[in-house]
Amino acid sequence: MAYNLCSSPSSLYQPLCNTLSSSSRDSKPRTLNNNFYHSLKLNTLSPQSRITSLQVTNVSLQDQKSPQEEISKDSNFSEKNESSSKSHIWVNPKSSKASILRKSSYDARYASLIKAAKSLDSCSPNKDAVFNILGEFGNKLFEQDAVVILNNMSNSDTALDLDKVEKLFDEMIERGVKPDNVTFSTIISCARFCNLADKAIEWFEKMPSFGLDPDDVTFSTMIDSYGRVGNVEMALSLYDRARTEKWRLDATTFSTVIRIYKVSGNFDGCLNVYEEMKALGVKPNLVVYNTLLDAMGRARRPWQAKKFYQDIIDSGLSPSQATYAALLRAYGRARYGEDTIKTYREMKEKGLSLNVLLYNTILAMCADLGFVDEAIEIFEDMKSSGICPDSWTFSSMITMSSCCGKVSEAENMLNEMFEAGFQPNIFVLTSLIQCYGKTQRIDDVVKTFNRLSELLITPDDRFCGCLLNVMTQTPNEELGKLVECVERANPKLGHVVKLLVEEQGNEGSFLRRKLLICLIVLALK
Repeated sequence: MAYNLCSSPSSLYQPLCNTLSSSSRDSKPRTLNNNFYHSLKLNTLSPQSRITSLQVTNVSLQDQKSPQEEISKDSNFSEKNESSSKSHIWVNPKSSKASILRKSSYDARYASLIKAAKSLDSCSPNKDAVFNILGEFGNKLFEQDAVVILNNMSNSDTALDLDKVEKLFDEMIERGVKPDNVTFSTIISCARFCNLADKAIEWFEKMPSFGLDPDDVTFSTMIDSYGRVGNVEMALSLYDRARTEKWRLDATTFSTVIRIYKVSGNFDGCLNVYEEMKALGVKPNLVVYNTLLDAMGRARRPWQAKKFYQDIIDSGLSPSQATYAALLRAYGRARYGEDTIKTYREMKEKGLSLNVLLYNTILAMCADLGFVDEAIEIFEDMKSSGICPDSWTFSSMITMSSCCGKVSEAENMLNEMFEAGFQPNIFVLTSLIQCYGKTQRIDDVVKTFNRLSELLITPDDRFCGCLLNVMTQTPNEELGKLVECVERANPKLGHVVKLLVEEQGNEGSFLRRKLLICLIVLALK
């Protein structure tokens, strides 16, 4: 009687489901002799590895009787009683025979098998220690009992070790053991759990060479693998086939399809996949929600991001750091000021850390919305947390101070930027010119303009527009300084501005302002 090892790939965050399928429905359980124990390869496990071990679960015998239906076959039970033992018999708990029957029931034996599994987990990894534990069962240990013990043992030494799996496969081939669909499904699942999607595809594409056709479960697994390696066409083709043929898909596969649509910019496709997922009764996990949050952030749909966050809370899931990061990006890009600050404070309360990109997202939003006090608080928290500000951090802080007309704060931040080893970019210099223009510090405007050539920065249209805007607020006696700057930045524009200033003179300041505003619009366009 041959027994084949088979597996059913599950979610990336769920245990691998293995089954032992019997070739004969009516075959009796076989007692495991000493050769079975001697064939076990005992590997030394460190105490730490036992603590962080992966549970090997769901090994079972196909058509195996349930614990409620099966009674242990010992010397007290003959083969004639085998058929009658399958039915449920009520026993009066007050009967004198109740305790005896309870001890001989499969429930009691199942509890002893669980206890043996735990003892094997904690015992020394040597033959004598194992035999001492299993010796309590004498010669009455059946194959079903071994399955129960294996189900409840941890296996940190061999779990998720694709190299050993591949070596074992080679050994199978050398011994003439022909692999079946279950063999490949197990290897593909192992590669998937190890985040080795390319390996999963490699083994999947080997199946035809062994005369095997993948089943629905294997195909479903490959949707995730092809999506992870960037083969979008193959992944979506398999997904369409899965919908047509009603394959059973897990949350991880749906998450991969949502991510594919997110990267391609098909944000409505992300939502459609989510609705299909719910319609099929698949419960979204945190990875699915995080992917949706990131997609809605890219789509600049903060209201939908807020809805998905509420769904996370309602479903009883705990938001992770990735959840808050996606939420911050979604709110920050859409300039949802209050929601962004609220999310930031919630992260700090939970002790979650932010990286420089998240800090920059919040500070850029504060600069655009004028949240000065909040920006200063967050900037100080950033430095106290050991996160070094980069050029974009300083750019946001200088822009915010410049827009508020706080010259000293902007200059102090610029000096701090130099001390940190960063050079101002075109955005920083544009903000400084705007700040100096508001306070009519024309000499500082010219000084800032001269820094462009020192830093080898080419003025863009927005910079020229900012110069024109400063000219609308500049006294007539200092206009010449700014005209010269405009001519150097854009000779053609400077020629027009020079003619305009010279022809209008002192009497046409109002008209000159109107014309300069028109030039600003043209420059920005």
